[in-house]
Amino acid sequence: MAAEIRSRRVSSAWVLRAAELRAAIEHHNHRYHVLDDPEISDAEFDRLLRELESLEREHPELVTPSSPTQRVGSVAASAFSQATHRIPMLSLENAFSDEEVLAFDRRVRERLEREGRIEYAAEPKLDGLAISVIYESGKLVRAATRGDGVTGEDVTANVRTIRSVPLQLLGRVPELLEVRGEVYMPIAGFERMNARALERGEKTFVNPRNAAAGSVRQLDPRITAERPLDLFFYAVGTIEGGTIPARQSELTGALREWGLRTCPEATRVTGAEGCLDYFKDIGRRRAALPYQIDGVVYKVDRRADQEALGFVSRAPRWALAHKFPAEEAETTILDVEFQVGRTGALTPVARLAPVFVGGVTVSNATLHNMDELERKDVRVGDTVVVRRAGDVIPEVARVVAAKRPADARVVILPAACPVCGSAVRRDTDQAIARCTGGYSCMAQRRERILHFASRRAMDIEKLGDKLVDQLVSANLINTPADVYGLDVATLEGLDRMGRKSAENIVKAIERSKATTLSRFLFALGIRDVGESTAAALARHFGSIEALISADAAAIQQVPDVGPVVASRVVEYFGDSANLAVVHRLREAGVHWPAEAPGAAAAAAGAPLAGLTFVITGTLASMGRDDAGDRLRELGAKVSGSVSAKTHFVIAGSEAGSKLRKAEELGVKVLDEAAFLAMLERREPPTE
Repeated sequence: MAAEIRSRRVSSAWVLRAAELRAAIEHHNHRYHVLDDPEISDAEFDRLLRELESLEREHPELVTPSSPTQRVGSVAASAFSQATHRIPMLSLENAFSDEEVLAFDRRVRERLEREGRIEYAAEPKLDGLAISVIYESGKLVRAATRGDGVTGEDVTANVRTIRSVPLQLLGRVPELLEVRGEVYMPIAGFERMNARALERGEKTFVNPRNAAAGSVRQLDPRITAERPLDLFFYAVGTIEGGTIPARQSELTGALREWGLRTCPEATRVTGAEGCLDYFKDIGRRRAALPYQIDGVVYKVDRRADQEALGFVSRAPRWALAHKFPAEEAETTILDVEFQVGRTGALTPVARLAPVFVGGVTVSNATLHNMDELERKDVRVGDTVVVRRAGDVIPEVARVVAAKRPADARVVILPAACPVCGSAVRRDTDQAIARCTGGYSCMAQRRERILHFASRRAMDIEKLGDKLVDQLVSANLINTPADVYGLDVATLEGLDRMGRKSAENIVKAIERSKATTLSRFLFALGIRDVGESTAAALARHFGSIEALISADAAAIQQVPDVGPVVASRVVEYFGDSANLAVVHRLREAGVHWPAEAPGAAAAAAGAPLAGLTFVITGTLASMGRDDAGDRLRELGAKVSGSVSAKTHFVIAGSEAGSKLRKAEELGVKVLDEAAFLAMLERREPPTE
């Protein structure tokens, strides 16, 4: 009994030795991973770690959450929980040319009313995964991915395994500190990891960025612990009980004093010229860096200036990401095939000799349509330049005419659909050719059902690509109406489908029966009828029966519905197969609240009636779809394109061509703050 009692006690000597070991290991870990200046050999470090592991194994009472031994990873989780950022993790406005950088600098000086040159903090733009890490009293308590900027995924258990991330900060630290950085995989580590995978006959990663992102999002932290991940910190989000330097460029020193790793290439530059010189210098050294980058980030250095400049939508006015040009590579076109979409549109797709470009191996590239294909004069056998930037879909940029072989084959639009054999029709004034098979075409069936089930349509959760493929291929569903005949027994019989999953899908299908007329019309996939037009038709006619019986002239009475859209609606409901689907959907129980005919007229008195809005870029407070819904509730029309008839453009972060067109046309542009204020007031801006 006495021995048992002694075994339960942890002597003060063991407690002291464990504390000494933890302190020594963290010290040497910091020297090695953060300062790149080790004081002891790897063997000596391993000896210290093994001693601590042995001590904690014999006396589990000694284990603390911040112990270096806890980096090995805990048991696997079934899913990530959500983590809300106290301060949104904003994205950055992108620049792709020197002119855009000069324009950014000019806007900064104008807003600050500053004639002299602005000082900027400049640093490489790491190609990894943005992360937020929270420390309370110096102890790591939470790590989360950026997610949508407002809510990310809690990946604390995984980030704890990254050896350059301190579990306990050094020195005098704030009571609460949220730091932000980029998880990345060093190129050397990536290559070693892939080499080991090849030896074991396992799948390799395509590039370091994908490897880093995939590693951080492993449900089993023990797998993450085996991956060669690293992290650079570059910003502070929330801070309580402490202060940060008055300059962005000085923040690096503060972070390093706390034991946080920072990028050694970060520096301070003066004026737009200094920014561009830094960009060129980093570009020249890019290939020699031990990590992948895709550009440079500039931040106005003085924090007081940052506060004065503020934010626009989801991006700060005081920062800019200067991206490297899109990566290009030459390859050969092996063939051109035609894919069939929801409305029967045939899209030519180039099958390529595989080529590594923009961080991935590309074997397919879109040619968009026959007009584009003919304009570029793309032929089978041609050598072409393929372009890909970031996550953009690869495209054939141009043909290398000098390398065209004598037997290069001209691409001819097929007369029959490559999927179903139905006739292909291309109107003389249209770039797009279409299969006329409708529901008889398996490709159209698949795409129509996917569209019907999508979130903005009937919102049938879990009814995605792979499941629809199985169902269509097995001839279990052929139209959207067939979805409502699915049961647990049918779904359970599919590959990799358990009973619980089948039950959840059936419940989602049942929930989707309660919808709105506008969602239903959008879900039908009528050509050229988007969400806004569907909502306008629903308000005007009030019922599906009234719309079905309307002729083109009556449909054109709906605001902003012209003869083309009216003819599409009449054509759709004039097809007996489409009508049969609509009737079967109603018989299956799909329903919606009744709307009074002429609801559009009633909406004329709504606060934003008669105004057309276009939403572009990314909003921090809500998704674009939700923003559109809020506008429609106030009587506005939401369009997908900017024209002289557009009254307002709501510009979020990374707004592109639509914003530029609005500025060219003199259309009023609202940032997110002005948009939210308008919603609050329930009236259009007066300025």
